[in-house]
Amino acid sequence: MVDASALSQLREAFARDLAHASSTRDLQTVRDRYLGRKGGLVTALFADIAKAAPDARRALGGLVNDLKSHIEAELDARRATLEAARPSAPRVDLSLPGRQPVIGHRHPLTLVREQIEAIFTRMGYEILDGPETEDDYHNFEALNMPADHPARDMQDTLYLDAPFERPVLPVGVDRPDLVRPRTDAEQPATLLRTHTSAMQIRYMQRHEPPVRVIAPGRVYRRDNLDLTHTPMFQQIEGLVAGPGVTMADLKGTIIGFLRELFDADTKVQFRPSFFPYTEPSADVFIGCRSCNGAGCGICKRTGWLEVMGSGMVHPAVFAAVDYPDTISGFAFGMGIERVAMLMYRVDDIRLFYENDIRFLEQFPL
Repeated sequence: MVDASALSQLREAFARDLAHASSTRDLQTVRDRYLGRKGGLVTALFADIAKAAPDARRALGGLVNDLKSHIEAELDARRATLEAARPSAPRVDLSLPGRQPVIGHRHPLTLVREQIEAIFTRMGYEILDGPETEDDYHNFEALNMPADHPARDMQDTLYLDAPFERPVLPVGVDRPDLVRPRTDAEQPATLLRTHTSAMQIRYMQRHEPPVRVIAPGRVYRRDNLDLTHTPMFQQIEGLVAGPGVTMADLKGTIIGFLRELFDADTKVQFRPSFFPYTEPSADVFIGCRSCNGAGCGICKRTGWLEVMGSGMVHPAVFAAVDYPDTISGFAFGMGIERVAMLMYRVDDIRLFYENDIRFLEQFPL
């Protein structure tokens, strides 16, 4: 029954609920509890007034209206307080410069590879791509490295557990079904290629001279990871074959290439070396870019830095692909990481593979 005591208790309950309302959502909950159209405690009192005695209705109605007005006023005041305490939205200063978008960078090894390929493409070379799994014949034997050749010790090889079936079609045969399958005894061992020179053999088996190609790609060796070695790295190897190719052609090509890759004043030196698939062979050095030949820690006080190996193609290699004796040629090979380390003066090859954004962002887009 509606009376002054019940209204006083309801006013006190509202005051307690309002004191605990710390957000606009809590405030809406309090409003719904007391002033909601369905189930509101104050709203329900108006229905009880009709049940009161006729002479008491006017007085009770006035008390209930006063309570409703009080609750509405308190709710509005509390809402204004909460709105004032809310942090204002940050203003946008249209005069400020826009934020620069984060732009990705190409990998430094990609930049160097593309630069090398562009130079040789302008020289008229064809770019080859081939499988990273190779058979023993193309990776070693056809390159004048039979099973007992000591040169195999120079390249610690990663072999697969079982031979990998990849039919190699003879020149002029386009249908694999015409090739007799090899038996297990005939199937050569399969390995991760130790150099891209195998692509030179594959190309010469299918093309008559003259030949002018480069073969870039990943190669694998059983090396420990340190400042200058990694089990997987990238090489670019080149081959030129045709009548009358001489050592002078090799030197002119290499010198022209290195001076375009680095700068026109680059000093180039050839020193005798040994490679089983070239004879004579030569290591190629350039003048140290840090000390200009005076001698420093980078060049080990010699003034020179090794960049590649080269030489005239061994006659046994041409014999393996049935090229006539009138054909001569030269070959060369370099590590892309080695060239990149010299170009960008990086002293740790591992930086190219650690994906450190701070390192990669230092290179051109």
